[in-house]
Amino acid sequence: MTRLFGTDGVRGVANRELTPELAFAIGRAAITALGGDDRPRLVIGRDSRISGLMLESAIAAGACSAGGDVLRVGMVPTPAVAFMTQDLQAQAGAVVSASHNPAEDNGIKLFSGDGFKLPDEVEDEIERLVREGDGPRPEGGSVGRIVDAVEEPDRYLDHLAAAAVAPLDGMRVVVDGANGAAFRLGPTALRRLGAEVEPIHAEPDGTNINDGCGAAHPEVVAAAVVDRGADAGVAFDGDADRAMFADADGTVIDGDQVIAACALAMREAGRLAKDTVVVTVMANLGLRQALESAGVTVLETQVGDRYVLEEMRRVGAALGGEQSGHVIFLDHATTGDGLLTAVRFLTLAARRRVSVAELASAMRRFPQVLENVAVDDPAGAMSSPEVAEAIRGAEDALRERGRVLVRPSGTEPVVRVMVEAETEEEARSHAEAISASIRPA
Repeated sequence: MTRLFGTDGVRGVANRELTPELAFAIGRAAITALGGDDRPRLVIGRDSRISGLMLESAIAAGACSAGGDVLRVGMVPTPAVAFMTQDLQAQAGAVVSASHNPAEDNGIKLFSGDGFKLPDEVEDEIERLVREGDGPRPEGGSVGRIVDAVEEPDRYLDHLAAAAVAPLDGMRVVVDGANGAAFRLGPTALRRLGAEVEPIHAEPDGTNINDGCGAAHPEVVAAAVVDRGADAGVAFDGDADRAMFADADGTVIDGDQVIAACALAMREAGRLAKDTVVVTVMANLGLRQALESAGVTVLETQVGDRYVLEEMRRVGAALGGEQSGHVIFLDHATTGDGLLTAVRFLTLAARRRVSVAELASAMRRFPQVLENVAVDDPAGAMSSPEVAEAIRGAEDALRERGRVLVRPSGTEPVVRVMVEAETEEEARSHAEAISASIRPA
């Protein structure tokens, strides 16, 4: 039987795989598994998808059915729910969102009372309760209540402002809200710090979330920065747990560059715990070189912000993240937070009185070529002697001037081939040679 929880909660097409009935059962199970007292509380938020209110209502009804009280905080980013769960001393948090996925998809992410995503064993217990239908059914005054906590997002904005290292007075910033959860809070957070904000894709209609915009399409905000003569741009994804940037010339700045700049600044200030940063195997070689030359230890995990966070907590690191824009400042948040990342990166540039382009130049970004090779058996393809020989040939040619990463996908029938080199032409040449060795004859 397929596991209910994936690497980032429960996902599926809304009203097909992710039905109101399933959402109701998850709400009941979450209160039963995480409750811990007579009147446990669940904080619940959502992004802008048309199915969001339907699924939020079902989760809330399920939680009340199990005797839990529900605090609805409305359309807010995923990290805002993580913050508010802890801030309100609730026993659990739930977000209805499918992050950067298209509008027809949706998902349910759960947080424990400390604001962290659930460990596997707790997810397994919730899944058992969902499948078996276990749990209390109180009656009368013991049935849970639903309350709208409309003022709570203001405390999240205060939390973001407290993380700033300088005001943004005089900085013009284009903010791409992805027609998602941060369409209002993103611009508000930066305006509070003094920035002149020009929002784009800030008119969600329930079906246009992530549609050709946001962090998955950073070239859109980059073009808008140039067109409007702004100093910088930031693009959030649908639930705003990640952010990508652009400089005044329209060059995209990714998560690796943000991590490198922030890591070096934190180390200089004596605030980089363990002098360690955690990234994934996809992190650019330039990040590793920049940080290691400055005496920073770089640890790697498999792809996924969940695995980055687990390793950060294990080793006591304060900073980690992914090239895709998930950046975790563990001294300020319990999960990746696109708005917090924007505040930290932009205010760092303001404090140093440099452009975001100069800040991003803390690392040299090696050209990176990624190819997905469709095969029936990815694991089998990886065992081929011809593939091993092609990989070895590329590694011998590149040595310290590049990097090769070949891995079977965990979600699709493809082998992912990534090559970094000093030039894009060289990276592409090696990537194509390896891909040719993988493709069926």
